[in-house]
Amino acid sequence: MTKRFLLSENEIPTQWYNIVADMKNKPLPMLNPGTRQPLKPEDLFPLFAEELAKQELNETDRYIDIPEEVRDKYKFYRSTPLVRAYGLEKALDTPAHIYFKNESVSPVGSHKLNSALAQAYYCQKQGVTNITTETGAGQWGTAMSYAAKAFGLELAVYMVKISYEQKPYRRSVMHTFGSQVIASPSMSTKAGRDILTKNPNYQGSLGTAISEAVELAMQTPNCKYVLGSVLNHVTLHQTIIGLEAEKQMAMAGEYPDIVIGCFGGGSNFGGVSFPFLRHNLLDGKTTRFIAAEPASCPKLTRGIFEYDHGDESGYTPLIPMFTLGHDFAPAHIHAGGLRYHGAGSIVSQLKKDGLMEAVDIQQLDSFKAGVLFAQTEGIVPAPESCHAIAAAINEANQAKIEGKQKTILFNLSGHGLIDMAAYDAYLADDLSNYELSDADIQKNVGKLEKIA
Repeated sequence: MTKRFLLSENEIPTQWYNIVADMKNKPLPMLNPGTRQPLKPEDLFPLFAEELAKQELNETDRYIDIPEEVRDKYKFYRSTPLVRAYGLEKALDTPAHIYFKNESVSPVGSHKLNSALAQAYYCQKQGVTNITTETGAGQWGTAMSYAAKAFGLELAVYMVKISYEQKPYRRSVMHTFGSQVIASPSMSTKAGRDILTKNPNYQGSLGTAISEAVELAMQTPNCKYVLGSVLNHVTLHQTIIGLEAEKQMAMAGEYPDIVIGCFGGGSNFGGVSFPFLRHNLLDGKTTRFIAAEPASCPKLTRGIFEYDHGDESGYTPLIPMFTLGHDFAPAHIHAGGLRYHGAGSIVSQLKKDGLMEAVDIQQLDSFKAGVLFAQTEGIVPAPESCHAIAAAINEANQAKIEGKQKTILFNLSGHGLIDMAAYDAYLADDLSNYELSDADIQKNVGKLEKIA
């Protein structure tokens, strides 16, 4: 009985997969926030490394080479294991076969390093010396801190204030890698000062932190902005997850009927899903793809499709997305990486076209699933990953009701060993679910200019 499947060093993919090249309906173009015209790569050059800007708008190249310098860094921890969750299957008494791609084994404990290394490399190659970013739960900030050090860059991280307070050890890890970490909103930027003037007790959002990081990057010489989700080039880098999983599922002698990822902006969901989705697009496969988002931040399940900014202050391009509105203030759930108002343009188009599904998961259900997974598989999952686990359990239970053998693959995007305060709160019955009314949603999306 084989439980873990690994690739050899030579089998690690040499290219990332660009799903846009295979999409019949391409995502609508992002718009310049000033001119409202479709973005050109040069519009993004002041903010991003030029190669990343080109990747962002690339709609023609199906595969993009992974630079050898990045692939060498990948070899420190890739391939990550594909694991058959026999313990979880037994506990559920399900006929389903459940597999998970274990991205928690990376040096920083999550999948985020896959794009952090690539973005740091392209910045360093261009001669950039300083970079800025935001982070929600701290997974991305941690990954970017490690990658910045690996490529000799100075990094400033704006960390959502509620997570800055809830997750002090993630902040400590970023400091250990040599990064500066600022609680957002802060008084160090105009965006932060404006927000604090309106609401002095505001605990922050990813949209706020993005505004601050973008502003600092634009005002700092030889500095670029990097980010951990939402945009196309980030998801591109994450497809190494699914490309590896394809080979590993073949080693296991199976092919997934269902692929699941938790959902904040789309990078880890897209990373595990898109390489399999291409076979639906090109080869007639009928795999289901499920994005599991928090019920307190349900942009895919209850948001609207419209052009919206990726940040609170309106600095970023207008993105065609399912959104709750860029000034949406999400509840203070412990899955900080999923507290984002919008979905990336690729996922949004796939959702519009019915090529993927979305479910919302209540906070208590997510932690219940995480505890069961820890007890049966021996890994304490990050609160974000708990949403994918909960969705996988729901599908496995449905397979039991139907009496069908289904193969389920989900992405374990990170471990929760620095999130134990959240587990303590759950086990002590100190966590709660958050209800979001239709009026709350309409209050925000009603402000959006109708462009799409």
